[in-house]
Amino acid sequence: MKKNIILLICAGVLVCFTGIKAQSPRGLINDGVDMYKNKKYSDSEVNFRKGIEKAPQNFNAFFNLGDAQYKQERYDEAIKSYQQSITKTNDNNLKAKSLHNIGNSFLKGQKYKESVDAYRNALKLNPKDADTKYNLSYALNLMKQKEQNKDDKKKDKKDDKDKKEQDQKNKDQNKQEQKKDQDKKDQQDQKSQVPQDKGKMNRQEAERILNALKNNEQELQKKLRKHAGRPVRTDKDW
Repeated sequence: MKKNIILLICAGVLVCFTGIKAQSPRGLINDGVDMYKNKKYSDSEVNFRKGIEKAPQNFNAFFNLGDAQYKQERYDEAIKSYQQSITKTNDNNLKAKSLHNIGNSFLKGQKYKESVDAYRNALKLNPKDADTKYNLSYALNLMKQKEQNKDDKKKDKKDDKDKKEQDQKNKDQNKQEQKKDQDKKDQQDQKSQVPQDKGKMNRQEAERILNALKNNEQELQKKLRKHAGRPVRTDKDW
């Protein structure tokens, strides 16, 4: 009977101790890490936030919160959490890890210049980090490609603009040439056209002239008949 009482007391103490441990910052963070490993990123984030509430100066809480946000592709939020973690430690290696992850977050967001700056700052604190060196090289190549693509787009845009301007210029020139050709054709047509009354006699004029000729002939006949009725004088009267 005595042994059973002792066991019950021990069990009670164990339960109480476990409950206290689960509510401690370390316990919350450790539980969050387990959830993170099981890919329960949203649940792990909840635990890390609770850990921060209980231990606002805890580096691991902020760093792990950034990891959970990173896995959920909330890169801007992850960057802020990593930046906060840097202010919670004096250890340069830990700061370098945060900067490395900041570089990764910028890289995922295709902010290549910012990622390069973060990797370079990480290497200043930990020059021997091979992963950061590799990521820096990778980010530099992506940044170079992005700038090249940007230049190519500008060039393509300029080429398109030049082409449009040239096409418009050719169109205007064609219009001018067509107008000149039309004007020339019009002038030639005007020269080839002869007025209807030039070199021709219209019907009314022809009839008028014929009538005039008839009248003249009739007058002439009258005069001849008149002279034919008179005697011809062959000698003079003395």
